[in-house]
Amino acid sequence: MTRIGHSDLDVFPLALGANTFGWTADEAASHDIIDAFLGAGGSLIDTADSYSAFAPGNSGGESETVIGNWFARTGRRDDVVLATKVSRHPDFLGLAASTVAAAADASLKRLQSDHIDLYYAHFDDEDTPLEETVIAFDALVKAGKVRHVGISNYSPERAQAWLDIAEREGFDKPVALQPHYNLVHRQSYEPALQEFATTNHLGVFPYFALASGFLTGKYRTKDDLAGSARGKMAGGYLSDAGLAVVDALAEIADARDTAIPTVALAWLLTRPGIVAPIASASRIGQLASLTDAPGLSLTDDEVARLTSASDAVGE
Repeated sequence: MTRIGHSDLDVFPLALGANTFGWTADEAASHDIIDAFLGAGGSLIDTADSYSAFAPGNSGGESETVIGNWFARTGRRDDVVLATKVSRHPDFLGLAASTVAAAADASLKRLQSDHIDLYYAHFDDEDTPLEETVIAFDALVKAGKVRHVGISNYSPERAQAWLDIAEREGFDKPVALQPHYNLVHRQSYEPALQEFATTNHLGVFPYFALASGFLTGKYRTKDDLAGSARGKMAGGYLSDAGLAVVDALAEIADARDTAIPTVALAWLLTRPGIVAPIASASRIGQLASLTDAPGLSLTDDEVARLTSASDAVGE
């Protein structure tokens, strides 16, 4: 277990992304995945109020509803460290104080819970004064609706400004940071956000940890992308340099008798500041390759080889 920043939360060093729930995994499959994740020692489930408004026929909140129904069915709310986010639900766009308050209540209703363990500002809202947003999050903590605050998709400058306001006014400070970060996409975290997180003791949870499935090794040609729900996103990594990263992962996985995603996630766990990569599954059979990652200790040579291949991608 790993402590999240300066919080009182200890979590298994692999977070289950719930963006698939109510999208590529129906409720029954999602519940099976949660059961198996907790059975493997997992603890933190990461979702957002907007999941999965991006899917045809969905309006947002589907993932939270699936999780809430699992809580109600099993009575195991206390076995989960739950993270969700605000700012992108179609009915609650942005981070104005009234929006944050209403969105949190809507999330709690869908989740059938009286609290959220880790509540993220999903995307920065530069149309709302930052201090207004910080006050709104602090109010949720004081009300007992949120245990800890996190920020996602913030620039280093805006993240620092949030922290400065919280410190100056005595508001609850963020304990977690969620950036886009993986072997084929590093520049949005390195070096500036990495330095911010480590200097200020924030726990880091990389999303798109497997690059929309590209780092599982299943997308090697344009034909492989056809018919995949994530094919369009994964296709952005389909270059000679990106495929060289996958080749390196595959060779290490073969030598270590493990799966390609396990190696990709294990590399992330060697990086400064990382508490737990976020990875999702649509089928229960995909889960072991994720939850095995914390138990795989890469050698210095393996880490150096993957980092070198990643350097060549340049993103």
